[in-house]
Amino acid sequence: MTKPKLFIFDLDGVITDTAEFHFLAWKQLAEELGITIDRRFNEELKGISRMESLEKILALDPALQGMPLEEKKRLAEKKNDHYKELIRTITPDHILPGVEPLIKRIKEEGILLALGSASKNAPAVLQRLGLYEDFDLIVDPAKVKKGKPDPEIFTKAADHFRVPYSACVGVEDSAAGIEAINRAGMFSVGVGAADVLSASAYIVPDTSRLDFDRIVEKFNRAREVEPSR
Repeated sequence: MTKPKLFIFDLDGVITDTAEFHFLAWKQLAEELGITIDRRFNEELKGISRMESLEKILALDPALQGMPLEEKKRLAEKKNDHYKELIRTITPDHILPGVEPLIKRIKEEGILLALGSASKNAPAVLQRLGLYEDFDLIVDPAKVKKGKPDPEIFTKAADHFRVPYSACVGVEDSAAGIEAINRAGMFSVGVGAADVLSASAYIVPDTSRLDFDRIVEKFNRAREVEPSR
């Protein structure tokens, strides 16, 4: 059985639930602007950049259209300040179920591990979780020109190690992230609701169901059914 050569994880909603902190930070900023957002709207913000998320929120109020770029940058930074205040409470206890055993197995198998997150705070979060040293690469989102669903953040990770895209597994909890993995020609593992992540090559309802052997089995089956090139 062929093993993947590289696993690429998203952070929010896959390794830890910082997605909740992002929601609370955006909700606070939106309220300061006189806008109300809910968890359903927050699904549209998952996996995309800070500025893209801000644009979606501003679009909810016609009066805020035409806002100068400098003011948008100030608001985006204010949201990040809210977020950084919230993540100070993160400890290793916030690692989602099943993630530590999966990472341990990946490392035992000698497989490379990278983080492909749009969050610029990802290194700090991994440090607080005690997982920073387990990752061979953290893709710098500042060097990624196009956010998810563009595959760039995933292809950058593979290109760094010169690993073929077909030998990579991406793990995501957002539709945009799954689309990015698929567009990169990698094997996509979705974590969450099947209706949201229907484009995934393999879906689990939550992180506790992330099993290394099962992922590798599905990875190999997908390779067997790929059309000849």
